[in-house]
Amino acid sequence: MRRLRIAHVVYSFKAGGLENVIVQLINKLPAERFEHVVIALTECSEEFARRIEHKDVRFISLQKPPGQIFGMYPRLWRLFRELRPDVLHTCNLAALEVTPVAWLAGIGRRVHVEHGWVVADPDGSNKRYRLMRRLYRPFVTQFVAVSRQLRDYLSGPIGVPPERVALVPNGVDTERFHPADADEPKPDAWPFAGDAWVVGTVGRLDPVKNQKLLIDACAQLVAGDDEAKRRLRLVIVGEGEERAALTRRLMETGMSERAWLPGSRSDVAEMLRVMDCFVLPSIAEGTSCTLQEAMASGLPIVATAVGGNPDVLEHGRCGVLVPSGKVDELAHALSRCLHADPGMAELPAIARRTALAQHALTIMVDAYENLFDPAAKRSPGRTS
Repeated sequence: MRRLRIAHVVYSFKAGGLENVIVQLINKLPAERFEHVVIALTECSEEFARRIEHKDVRFISLQKPPGQIFGMYPRLWRLFRELRPDVLHTCNLAALEVTPVAWLAGIGRRVHVEHGWVVADPDGSNKRYRLMRRLYRPFVTQFVAVSRQLRDYLSGPIGVPPERVALVPNGVDTERFHPADADEPKPDAWPFAGDAWVVGTVGRLDPVKNQKLLIDACAQLVAGDDEAKRRLRLVIVGEGEERAALTRRLMETGMSERAWLPGSRSDVAEMLRVMDCFVLPSIAEGTSCTLQEAMASGLPIVATAVGGNPDVLEHGRCGVLVPSGKVDELAHALSRCLHADPGMAELPAIARRTALAQHALTIMVDAYENLFDPAAKRSPGRTS
């Protein structure tokens, strides 16, 4: 039987949440039924591409220059006619702009996924972005939202009929991400002593992730709490445009000597298992993969109450929610974690159970398998 060819189109293919979802899909969808091409409008990271386990995946970097994509339409049309994919899978607004070309090239099934917001449009109210999504709406055969907020956005202001919007939260590999064992080894280059209390976050270094808020909250806690002054350490895993700005903020707040920015890591599961508290300080989110990974790892969690975070944490049942941008409230939540507030004692275990029951990777993969190949329906959560 001929395999279905899926063309995954993203702005860039490098370490990030939505890109990690593509890696998970390619690795977990049945290889006997699907083949894959990854098309980056800008570039594919060779290092990140190595996370894909199959050797027959083709990676294409189009090296798009700054500005509108329209000048690339003839090239994209020729590429789609050469590849002849059965399914187009686009992610977020930049990739949505290729859907008219895919329609013209005869790609019959065009699945578009909204993964979250950007700092220029943290709540979906940007009029230009709304207009663009409305203009490209007719060229998409199936929309996917990773959170209820994004689903309501697509079926509300964007005007997508509800029956054309599927809600598919991201999933987490609950076997790879698990609570630490008593003799858990430290990751490579781990700089902190054994009695350190480590606050950590994972994500691209981007303004929308707002790691500056976490730095400020940790600095405030250290300044006013003797235990924090002695033990608190901070690790920010990820890479991106904000590295220089975050380094400056660490120096300005006096946190440089107790913080570590190790860059992008392939051992995120191991990094999470040596943290004592996970924080997601974002301005906006869809369904955060790293939040689900922290839940599966059985960590105490503090996250801003934005986007899909309240749904993922079940509105505080699996972790503490704080308002976005509020340094005092984040510092207070961290203090509760540091001093083992009894009211938070059960949250990590509840988070782990919730990840197993609701966010297992198999649920997400089965949902996409049905979307990519509606003729072969599978029940959610089945294994191949």
